Amino acid sequence: MSKNANQSKQYRIYLKATRKWVEVPEEVYRKHTRFHDAYRKRQQSHGQCTCPKNKFWLCDADCLVCEFRRAGDQLSLDFTAENEDGDICSPLDMLVDPAPLIEDVICDKAELDQLFSRLQELMPEAIEIGKLRQKGLTDEAIAEIIGIKRTTFRSRLEKAKQQLATEFPDRF
Repeated sequence: MSKNANQSKQYRIYLKATRKWVEVPEEVYRKHTRFHDAYRKRQQSHGQCTCPKNKFWLCDADCLVCEFRRAGDQLSLDFTAENEDGDICSPLDMLVDPAPLIEDVICDKAELDQLFSRLQELMPEAIEIGKLRQKGLTDEAIAEIIGIKRTTFRSRLEKAKQQLATEFPDRF
């Protein structure tokens, strides 16, 4: 047998704090390496770590004091700074709220009320038709329930739609 076959492989981990190599069992080495590799890759994918491949053994997962940390990329939304006007602001202040403005909601509600009122004038059975359509009924079934022919029902709907489209062009 060769000399290498008799020797068991030695596993070492570099401790950055003490600047020394420490021999460890294979299981400890594998856990250590798996954790640090995953952590480093995650930081690199977020653009916060620039550790070169030949220096991976230096990684101790303490990115805040690491020499390969990319400076300036770790701002949180709570980070505050003074702007050119002297106001204290944070990145959170710059986010746009996706919720509609209350004024827009009120205007839309008022316009919708006008639209429904006008529809009620043009076709009194429109609300009942809408409720029946929500139940999934066909045009034939709806026409039978409201007591008119299907063709009459369809033509009234089309006329009401055309009239509302001229009165409310931005909604149709």
